[in-house]
Amino acid sequence: MQLKKILILLIFFGSTMVFAQEKFTLSGTISEEDTGETLIGVNVIIPSLQTGTVTNQYGYYSITIPEGEYEIVYSSIGFAPQRVQVSLSENIKKDLQLTTDTESLDEVVIEANGERLNIRSSQMSANTLSTSTIKKIPVVLGEVDVIKAITLLPGVTSAGEGASGFNVRGGAADQNLILLDEATLYNSSHLFGFFSVFNPDAIKDLTLYKGGIPARYGGRISSVLDIYQKDGNKREYHASGGIGLVASRLLLEGPIKKDVASFLIGGRSSYAHLFLPLFDNDNVAYFYDLNTKLSYNFNDNNRLFLSGYFGRDVFEISDSFANKFGNTTLNLRWNHLYSDKLFSNLSLIYSDYYYGLQLKFVEFDFDSGVRNFNLKYDFTHYISNNIDLRYGINSIYYKFNPGDVTPTTEDSGINPFKLTDKYAWENAAYVEAETEISDKISVQAGLRLSTFNRLGQDQLFLYENDNPIIYNESLDIYQKGKPIDTVSFSKSETIKSFAKLEPRFAISYLLNDDSSIKASYNRMSQYIHLISNTTSPTPFDIYAPSGKYIEPQLADQVALGYFRNFENYSLEVETYYKKVKNRLDYVDDADLIANDAVEQILLNGEARAYGLEMLFKKTKGKFQGWIAYTLSKSEQRTPGRTASESGINNGEWYNSAWDKTHDISITGQYELSKKWSFGANFIFQTGIPTTYPEGQYAYNGVVVPVYEARNSSRLSSYNRLDFSATWTPKPESTKRWKGEWVFSIYNAYNRKNAASVSFRENTDIGQNEAVRLSIFGIIPSVTYNFKF
Repeated sequence: MQLKKILILLIFFGSTMVFAQEKFTLSGTISEEDTGETLIGVNVIIPSLQTGTVTNQYGYYSITIPEGEYEIVYSSIGFAPQRVQVSLSENIKKDLQLTTDTESLDEVVIEANGERLNIRSSQMSANTLSTSTIKKIPVVLGEVDVIKAITLLPGVTSAGEGASGFNVRGGAADQNLILLDEATLYNSSHLFGFFSVFNPDAIKDLTLYKGGIPARYGGRISSVLDIYQKDGNKREYHASGGIGLVASRLLLEGPIKKDVASFLIGGRSSYAHLFLPLFDNDNVAYFYDLNTKLSYNFNDNNRLFLSGYFGRDVFEISDSFANKFGNTTLNLRWNHLYSDKLFSNLSLIYSDYYYGLQLKFVEFDFDSGVRNFNLKYDFTHYISNNIDLRYGINSIYYKFNPGDVTPTTEDSGINPFKLTDKYAWENAAYVEAETEISDKISVQAGLRLSTFNRLGQDQLFLYENDNPIIYNESLDIYQKGKPIDTVSFSKSETIKSFAKLEPRFAISYLLNDDSSIKASYNRMSQYIHLISNTTSPTPFDIYAPSGKYIEPQLADQVALGYFRNFENYSLEVETYYKKVKNRLDYVDDADLIANDAVEQILLNGEARAYGLEMLFKKTKGKFQGWIAYTLSKSEQRTPGRTASESGINNGEWYNSAWDKTHDISITGQYELSKKWSFGANFIFQTGIPTTYPEGQYAYNGVVVPVYEARNSSRLSSYNRLDFSATWTPKPESTKRWKGEWVFSIYNAYNRKNAASVSFRENTDIGQNEAVRLSIFGIIPSVTYNFKF
């Protein structure tokens, strides 16, 4: 009888505990009140439980918590926070709209809660910039530039003066995955790097991952720059734009059907070339681009997006040559909510990069490019309050056109010539989970399985012993191997296949409410290569797939960091080490242009990079900004394949072309009043490595220079100071038309930074001399921005 009573009590208390632990899901979509634009990264916080979540790339959130009465706090930078009382006794869908920022007595408390989520998160080595911050940064010729903005962050350096390519943690420019609405961009610059391809008016959000890269990303080994365009205003018709000295832009957006469907279309163009004839200059250099997007909400569970980008650059030198290049992307996406805990996104993506050269003086055209078709299906599964699971698949089909030579006249003397097209198929499946193991420990773990099939092509060269490059020991040089045969494959055949497992792991340990330490490890694979021996992307660069003679690059990176929030400041300190296998290197005097057998000039090497990064930010008040400092080293080496081979640089480590020991950026914005605000940034970088001649000798009357070891010298250090001032004449105006003037000075003290140093003989004095090339001196500019 006693035993029976005990069993009854156990059953009663057990059922009571189960009932008490019953949990329900709160989910929904957060958008901006004025436009209906979904908001990324909004903090959804439950203060009483000291927990929360953030909205995903499409503004959706989901959190599962025990039954009860809760105050939910929704907050995001630039928007007024909202507190909502929720009685959770069943699953609830709670959509919310945030208004632009206003004064709030509780703002500091709410922001502190949001910052605590960032401190707890295991994600590290990632930076997010708002478009409002980017627009306040002074840039060359007054054109707002996304790429220039991210180079002010620690661990990120520019490819050079006037170049919008960038290097991350000692990696090459081609090792960055650049995504615009999930579509890959192969070149991020206009006018050979003077401007970036991103229209700031069309951008909703951007995040740069330098390390701890989640498993959902792949294909590059250094970084991921993930950029999303705005969806378009679902409530009202609006326009915004700017008129500058060299370029202007205009963006239109509005509802097709209010609160259901919207459109966005934006364009930019430069026009400085129109004034060149006034100076008897018949050269041409301009760019134009177009951003478009359509969105349609079928219902609460289904949304459709169609977005695209088209950009072109045109560069002509008199009657000598003309160059055109640019990106084209198109993406059709379907968001589907299977349940309040399962969110999906299906994407069909087309991406094309075209680059063409017309040599008028020899009367032929050279066209080249890379094109891909991409299918992605991603799922976000909010399993519980402590576990978020992501998984998905990705399949990309590539076509590489290395070059096509076509004579423009019958008398040109040039025969038509087509370099062999190459095809490949890259597939991946991934899973990643983020969970809180305890009140202090959060973990993110993922695994990505990637495969790459080099598909058939016409005329694949075969070499003796499969060796396309021969070492001549007597001359101590590498020479091209002679093909002994060619073989052709159908496009459905596989020449060579690769499969790589890419584990990712990150952990955060909360020291207290305001500080944490984090660590991460990730392995990345890269199957396509930029065949270029320049330090930044150019229109002449060729992309080539891994295959019979080219191995994929593999990178392993570990990072450790300390993160701290103060009342009005934040501090991030990270150290990292990265090692890369199969980094391509080029033999001396490598010929890269119109080469149908690039394997004859390439050797597999290795690279390594390590450094210390610090970011100190002031995040509140009229004065905001940051100080970023990076101490780093980036090296590579290519030892001989056998004991008798010398390799490159005698097999010794040498500085990579983008190694910069010290890099410091100071950026600040000050709001003096509602009419006036000011911005400034200062940059100092160690000069880039270069190779100088250290002697010469005469042979048969020809002077032959003798060069030092590769990249053993440096250009002079780079430094620059920029200013900007923004004047809003009528900030309190209730009229639809609102305008502002932006005055800026780039390189305020007219520093003549060296982009390169070349050597020549001065015939007047009969001696050799060094000539420094500087691109920019001081450049004042003015831009008028408007919206209505």
